[in-house]
Amino acid sequence: MAPSVRDLQLTPVSGDRKPAKVVDAEDSGDLEDVRLLDSYEEEEREKEDVVEEGMRRIHVRISGMTCAACSNSIEAALVGVNGVVRASVALLQNKADVVFDPKLVKDEDIKNAIEDAGFDAEILPESSMFRSKAQGTLSGQFRIGGMTCAACVNSVEGILRNLPGVKRAVVALATSLGEVDYDPTVIGKDDIVNAIEDAGFEAALVQSSEQDKILLGVAGISSEMDVQLLDGILRNLKGVRQFLFDQMLAELEVLFDPEVIGSRSIVDGIEEGSKGKFKVHVRNPYTTMTMNDVEESSKMFRLFTTSLFLSIPVFLIRVVCPRIPLLYSLLLWRCGPFLMGDWLKLVLVSLVQFVVGKRFYIAAGRALRNGSTNMDVLVALGTSASYFYSVGALLYGAVTGFWSPTYFETSSMLITFVLLGKYLETLAKGKTSDAIKKLVELSPATAMLLVKDAGGRCIGEREIDALLIQPGDTLKVLPGSKVPADGVVEWGSSYVDESMVTGESSPILKEVNSLVIGGTMNLHGALHIQATKVGSNTVLSQIICLVETAQMSKAPIQKFADFVASIFVPTVVSLALLTLLGWYICGALGAYPEEWLPENGNYFVFALMFSISVVVIACPCALGLATPTAVMVATGVGANNGVLIKGGDALERAQKVNYVVFDKTGTLTQGKATVTTAKVFTGMDRGDFLTLVASAEASSYFSTSLKIVASSEHPLARAIVEYARHFHFFNEPSAAKDAQNLSKESKFSGWLLDVSEFSALPGRGVQCFIHGKMVLVGNRKLLTESGVTIPTEVESFLVELEESAKTGILVTYNDILIGVLGVADPLKREAAVVVEGLKKMGVRPVMVTGDNWRTAQAVAKEVGIEDVRAEVMPAGKADVIRSFQKDGSVVAMVGDGINDSPALAVADIGMAIGAGTDIAIEAADYVLMRNSLEDVITAIDLSRKTFFRIRLNYVFAMAYNVIAIPVAAGVFFPLVRIRLPPWVAGACMALSSVSVVCSSLLLRRYKRPRLTTILEITIE
Repeated sequence: MAPSVRDLQLTPVSGDRKPAKVVDAEDSGDLEDVRLLDSYEEEEREKEDVVEEGMRRIHVRISGMTCAACSNSIEAALVGVNGVVRASVALLQNKADVVFDPKLVKDEDIKNAIEDAGFDAEILPESSMFRSKAQGTLSGQFRIGGMTCAACVNSVEGILRNLPGVKRAVVALATSLGEVDYDPTVIGKDDIVNAIEDAGFEAALVQSSEQDKILLGVAGISSEMDVQLLDGILRNLKGVRQFLFDQMLAELEVLFDPEVIGSRSIVDGIEEGSKGKFKVHVRNPYTTMTMNDVEESSKMFRLFTTSLFLSIPVFLIRVVCPRIPLLYSLLLWRCGPFLMGDWLKLVLVSLVQFVVGKRFYIAAGRALRNGSTNMDVLVALGTSASYFYSVGALLYGAVTGFWSPTYFETSSMLITFVLLGKYLETLAKGKTSDAIKKLVELSPATAMLLVKDAGGRCIGEREIDALLIQPGDTLKVLPGSKVPADGVVEWGSSYVDESMVTGESSPILKEVNSLVIGGTMNLHGALHIQATKVGSNTVLSQIICLVETAQMSKAPIQKFADFVASIFVPTVVSLALLTLLGWYICGALGAYPEEWLPENGNYFVFALMFSISVVVIACPCALGLATPTAVMVATGVGANNGVLIKGGDALERAQKVNYVVFDKTGTLTQGKATVTTAKVFTGMDRGDFLTLVASAEASSYFSTSLKIVASSEHPLARAIVEYARHFHFFNEPSAAKDAQNLSKESKFSGWLLDVSEFSALPGRGVQCFIHGKMVLVGNRKLLTESGVTIPTEVESFLVELEESAKTGILVTYNDILIGVLGVADPLKREAAVVVEGLKKMGVRPVMVTGDNWRTAQAVAKEVGIEDVRAEVMPAGKADVIRSFQKDGSVVAMVGDGINDSPALAVADIGMAIGAGTDIAIEAADYVLMRNSLEDVITAIDLSRKTFFRIRLNYVFAMAYNVIAIPVAAGVFFPLVRIRLPPWVAGACMALSSVSVVCSSLLLRRYKRPRLTTILEITIE
């Protein structure tokens, strides 16, 4: 089903704008596409081969999950089904991966178990588990205006989730954004926008996951003739499906077939077709969001200044003018039924109440219409009570001649202070998203494209918009400029500063065939790079996406604020009524003296002022902002430090960590194995021995199949081949150069022997045949299973190696043990300090490895780890983590994200270290982009400081309401004779939410612990 024309509209056209011009250029099928932001599907494919024999695996799409608690409850429900072997629920993908025995349980039983847990489930058919993108669920990001507190968020989320075709909806108060996953065959983007607007909020699409659409800004259109010219140009461009031009905003949205035409070709076609009259540039959605933030704060500032300008005269009439006889006499001049002063106050306050304060009535009305209440209801209620009482007092005085005091200034000053608070809150909230803005700014606006002829020779240069770069483009990067896209160096050499993306502090040398990351800074020489990843596929874009996703997610602690928000306003209104009735009845019964009453006042007015103060001083906003603002700042700070956090739930779990489980190879060690010893125990020549073992390991090293089965063995295979090559060709100048390019087979491969029937044995070694005789290269387990006896002399030598933290590799030829290789993998220099720091933080470090016990214990002793699990197969690491979780402990797993994926997924917090450019590791909750163990400390420390700040925010927000409401209600008035005027109460309310946001902003000052201070960290 093709989307309607409405699906194309990014910017609604209304009011006095000229109608947008919509054209169907070609009939098309499914115009929308899915942009996968992580490698979930790829990793799932890799995991297919770990399903036990006789078991069945299915994927289930789950709707309704909002946090880790949901996924945990689903996992518990699935694991509780008899016959289910294991179940894993991916919150961000809304999918469950279930392995079960088909003899004991059916697909429908799995679905029923999830639905019984309170969620919607849909079994994905085999053919659609990895179906084409065009048939998948789209993700759209919408800007939602008018939300003021957690009650508004709950209302919008409820509306979105009830829409047909919507799979998931998450709304973030701090960013004023909503993220909606929906089926484009059931509902369109415009339908979602209309649903939000029907609920009384403002809505606009920010960006969608479809890739065959581009939003352009067009300059140079000044008349209807120009519009018709643009129309004709687009009609003649092959591959353009539909387009929409908004003349008011000068925005052009184009849907096109990416297999027929590219975005750059569209821009070039428009500019060439207009003979240079039209200047076209790509609109960046993040720039649009920033402009919207500035517009929102500007609008709030205008409202505040208008209200202040109108309220100051009212305040002066009430407080200052009575002390100036001339002015006071003018105010006492009767004009009709009222005094001149009353007329002035009535007119000025009416403008504030119903023109400036209209937004509060609109927001309160939509909240009540949706069956919820929020802060706007309290403001509208409090100001209306003051305003209409004052109007009533004037009318009553005009009729009866008995003039009661009016309180117009209460209404106007209250609205003024609330708007001031909202303006300050908008500014503060804008600063919480500074991290994303800085990341967006890393990408250069333009790029220098090298134009080549058909023969591949460079014939010129042209500057293009960086958003128009296409895969395969050759780009020129000058010294001091930023790399515009991910790619490979084709020519030149230079040092590149990648600290702003990966966190690596030292510049990195880039030569031919080196990978470069978009957004990094070229420091010295010029480079020619070939773009390989552009748009949403770049590392920088995926980092931004991960940070956005984390900021959109809700930490489980947020549920507390959501619950309080649901009952807060009704509770406050009830307390206000009790305050009104209590003071009025007590006064009527003579429970307090008349001296307490204001001049010319009565018991009702006295009670009403207390009641209004209660209504306006209560602040649900502070509670609603306590968690999301802190999570936003923390995720941004983490990204700036090379620590990517995938959600608020992960951030919350990390501060409770009891155990940190380290993989050994590549995590505690550098992952750069080198052969230190080679000993032959037979009469075989040393060179022949090394040739034999190198031939076997070279088959492992250059085998594509091994990359999947035993990627952890590659460092050892590489080390052995390098050692043997160096032995034979140490005096060849080209040998060293060849060793630097390990992705290609050595030019010296002629010295290697022919190998047949090669097979890799995960966790054991390799087996093959050379000259018709079997060769084994591996550990004790491999030889024992093959029936090869290890002589005492060899065993003693092996023990000596292992006790010195080296791995012993045994080599047999024709069932005879012929020699041993000793391989060492140096520890990372910070490993021991990090382990000691974790202990000081109250976290117990554990090491798990597939290596033998002696080597494992030697390494653990060197770094200070006491709990060691050795000779553990890759799949067994998950069982080790489960053993720690049995008593309720929170376990973090630190690994490389490749062979450790099962363990990372099982752990409460999975940390993928040294991810570099591979930041989309599905199994990890934290992605540590640098290869430094210090970031493990940073991740835990940041989490603890964030939740300390969140708790502090909650304490402040709760304490404010607990103390302020009784003060406003006059509980302490009989003792201290101090009454809180409503406008002062409004000022307190406005500043309370600002204070919470500013408290969260203090996290921006976070500095990750240095190695010199880690040992001083103690449990908070």
